[in-house]
Amino acid sequence: MLTYLGTALPRFTSPAARLLALQCALRADTRARVRLPAGLLRGMRLRHNREVWLELAHAGWLELPDVRALPWQVRLLDATVLDQVPGRRTRCRAADWALRPVPLVLPATAPALRLTALVLAAHTSAQPEHSTDMDILTRLCGHSPQQTGELLDRLVTTRTLRAWHHNRETDAVFWQLPQPQARTPT
Repeated sequence: MLTYLGTALPRFTSPAARLLALQCALRADTRARVRLPAGLLRGMRLRHNREVWLELAHAGWLELPDVRALPWQVRLLDATVLDQVPGRRTRCRAADWALRPVPLVLPATAPALRLTALVLAAHTSAQPEHSTDMDILTRLCGHSPQQTGELLDRLVTTRTLRAWHHNRETDAVFWQLPQPQARTPT
């Protein structure tokens, strides 16, 4: 779904709008309608962020919700989005995982950092070092390569990542997860 939204949304759609679009796409029913509980929007720090909704409506991706009714109900205008996802149960699990993308779970933080961690988590494998192309990373996050580098630095600073490196010859970005902390007996 991240890949689909990377092409369906305008190139520099904000990270907050991308996170909202992802939740809407994963929670949509067969008629492209989405019910968003206030708690979900509050937890994502998007409840009172009208600009995000306007950004997605301006892109022709969804209709603006009636903010007076709870839960918020939205209709997606992108009919192709329903062809991109598996069954309802799998989409619900994916929507929940996107809120807490193991192994890169962050505390409540800025949407740009959360989206970067989510994209990295989606590209994380069982190998000790993980990688993807910088172009893919920037397209899925809606950032420039410089912004992406700064966000990866912040993930290292917060110890969400142990290290990262951009190979400019191959345009690949490599990252390492922190080592699990050994438990000490009490």
